[in-house]
Amino acid sequence: MDCIKQASETLRQLLLDGLGQLVAAEKIPAVPIPSFQVEIPADKAHGDFAANVVLVSAKVFRMAPKKIAVLLLEAVPLEGTIFERAEVAGPGFLNFFLKQQWFADVVQTVLTEKEQYGKTQTGCGKRVLVEFVSANPTGPMHIGNARGGALGDSLAEILSWTGWNVEREFYVNDAGNQIEKFATSLEVRYLQHFDSSVEMPEDAYQGADIVEYAENFIAEHGDAYVQTDAKKRRDALVAYALPQNIAGLERDLKKYRIVYDNWFRESTLHQNGRVQWVIDELTRRGCTYEKEGAIWFQAEQFGADKDFVLVRANGIPTYVVPDIAYHYDKLMVRNFDKAIDILGADHHGYVPRLKAALKALGVDTDRLDVVLMQMVMLMRDGEAIKLSKRSGKAITLVTLLDEIPLDAARFFFNTREANSHFEFDLDLAVEKSSQNPVYYVQYAHARICSLMRTMAEEGLTQEQCDAKNLTLLTHPTEIELIRHLATLPSELDTAARQYDPSRVTKYVVELATMFHRFYDACSMKYAETSEIQQARLLLSGAVCQVISNCLRILKVTCPEKM
Repeated sequence: MDCIKQASETLRQLLLDGLGQLVAAEKIPAVPIPSFQVEIPADKAHGDFAANVVLVSAKVFRMAPKKIAVLLLEAVPLEGTIFERAEVAGPGFLNFFLKQQWFADVVQTVLTEKEQYGKTQTGCGKRVLVEFVSANPTGPMHIGNARGGALGDSLAEILSWTGWNVEREFYVNDAGNQIEKFATSLEVRYLQHFDSSVEMPEDAYQGADIVEYAENFIAEHGDAYVQTDAKKRRDALVAYALPQNIAGLERDLKKYRIVYDNWFRESTLHQNGRVQWVIDELTRRGCTYEKEGAIWFQAEQFGADKDFVLVRANGIPTYVVPDIAYHYDKLMVRNFDKAIDILGADHHGYVPRLKAALKALGVDTDRLDVVLMQMVMLMRDGEAIKLSKRSGKAITLVTLLDEIPLDAARFFFNTREANSHFEFDLDLAVEKSSQNPVYYVQYAHARICSLMRTMAEEGLTQEQCDAKNLTLLTHPTEIELIRHLATLPSELDTAARQYDPSRVTKYVVELATMFHRFYDACSMKYAETSEIQQARLLLSGAVCQVISNCLRILKVTCPEKM
């Protein structure tokens, strides 16, 4: 249950009912009421909720705001509601203060809903496909893929928590230029084994994995492919190495706690004719033209910055054609309500062109959203680590996870919005201190578990605590903590709407901070009364549960001891 949303809706209805009574009593004119906001003030001295209904209505009512405010408060009886009192502030803001029972009910809600607390039905069961990582299958995953993996997987989980029917997908680019380059790289390493004079092109893949595949292929087939034609040799090498690479990607991603529902291969779009269909259909719709032997798409007519080539003069489709076919498949064949792509920021020019082509094919492009993710810079000893993918000396996802805890990787990559550049501090990721955010949050959880064990040893467990005592939680740090617990459902809704898992990491770090502040200010072992002691134990249990829920969304472990 979303206690904040429920309170906000209750207040809105109270205000509308009050305005209705004033109209019936002919104290205000019977005119349409303008849209107004019910919000939580930044300064809690101004109330738990505030409404600007008076300010936005003054003009249509042709009355002074303060006069409307006084009349409205008289028409809104708070007795029997969750609100204790209300006041007029400034030129006509209405501020409302919640009863203590509401705060008690928040804690009770968390303890009752347990692992389900925070979930909403905002997505209404609509189907959404989240495609992320989709790393080049010709090599290992790099640091950008590591960020995209944590971001995409956590976003998918947040969407699931907020009522969407979610599927995760990896798009395997097993066709096109990168496969040709992969074949060239394997072929050269294979031939070099028998003739060292064979040269490797500068733009080929130089990684040690290419050498390893070639040597393993030789162990099985020897020199059987040295004298065969190049196509047969290249096809054999790719058929041997590519499945191993894809299996390696799947294995490494599982180690990263990512399991996909679908592994969609680009090659199927060529095999089932969908790539050619895109070209033919755009041509049939009059959206293409020929120039210098190539087929161009009239992208400018559909909102893109410029027209682009669909088919080169040599008859080979450009890389964007399979991508158009792939997204058409997502939205029109498999009919997902929403498709979300996590892509690198270098795709910013690609997105409007893709959407232009989809629009020309009759697709509602509002159903496709793209999250553009900025680069990651690895830092050690305060200096950036130089990476070189071409030389094969780049730090991969696997080598990263050999250096730092998996929990740190999953958490750190989600501490910034996707569109912000991110400096990943390798030293901080292994540090066991309050400066390390994931350690700080996990420590808060472990601290509460330790506290509960201690209290149980002294004869008091959560099950023995009376929830009626929760109304005794009136200390500012207790109220602050409960308010924050109450916001989790709406925070997850916002994170889902903005495609921003960093809101969850920020939320749970703030929650840990608030708990430590409460723990220092409000003694449990030496509480003023046994009733307050019980209330504080229940509150601690609620905090423990919410930390656990947040870390579960991020797929970060939640230790009970540290």
